Amino acid sequence: MAPPQRHLRALLLGALAGLAAFAAPDQALAQAKTERSQSDASKKAATPELVLPSAESTVVLIRSTLLSLNDALRTGNYTVLRDLAAPSFREANTAGRLHQIFANLSAQRIDLAAVAILPPKLPQPPSIDQDKRLHIAGHFPGEPVQLNFELTFEAVGNQWRLFGISVNPVSAAADPKKASPAAK
Repeated sequence: MAPPQRHLRALLLGALAGLAAFAAPDQALAQAKTERSQSDASKKAATPELVLPSAESTVVLIRSTLLSLNDALRTGNYTVLRDLAAPSFREANTAGRLHQIFANLSAQRIDLAAVAILPPKLPQPPSIDQDKRLHIAGHFPGEPVQLNFELTFEAVGNQWRLFGISVNPVSAAADPKKASPAAK
C-alpha cells in the first residue's frame, strides 16, 4: 500500500487536472476567438499587461493563503479558503472536497501559524506563466519541520486569487529533492 502522502498527492494531482478544465469558461473561449480576428495592436491594447507583485505583496499573498489554510485545518471548515479563491477553484472544489484533499495534512496536526512571522525562502522568483497565472514556490524553514509550498494565483479583477495550492511539511533534516507536494 502506498504511503498516505503519495495517495494524497495522486488525488490532488487529479484535482489540479480538474481545475484546468474549469480554468477556461465558454465566455472566455468565445472572447478569445473574437480577439484572434483583431489586429495585434488592438489585442495588446485590450489585454492589460499583468505585472509581478512587489516583494512585500508576494509575502502577503503567501502568508494570507497559508493562514487561511491553517484556519481551515484547525476548524475543519474550508468554506472561507474556498470562497477567497478564484472562481475556477471554487467551481472545481466544494468545501467537502477540500476537507478530503487536506485530510492527511489535517491529521498531522501541523500548525501553520508560524508563517505569520517567519520570512519565506523563495529559491526562484515568482513568475507569470503563458496562461497568465502567478506561480510562487518556496519554503518556511523550521525545526523539526520545514514547510514547503507551491501556490498558483489567477488575476481576478485587480487581485491575485488562489488557483492551486500545494503544501508539504517535511523533516528539516530530509533531502528537499525527495520531498513531494502534499496538496494541489
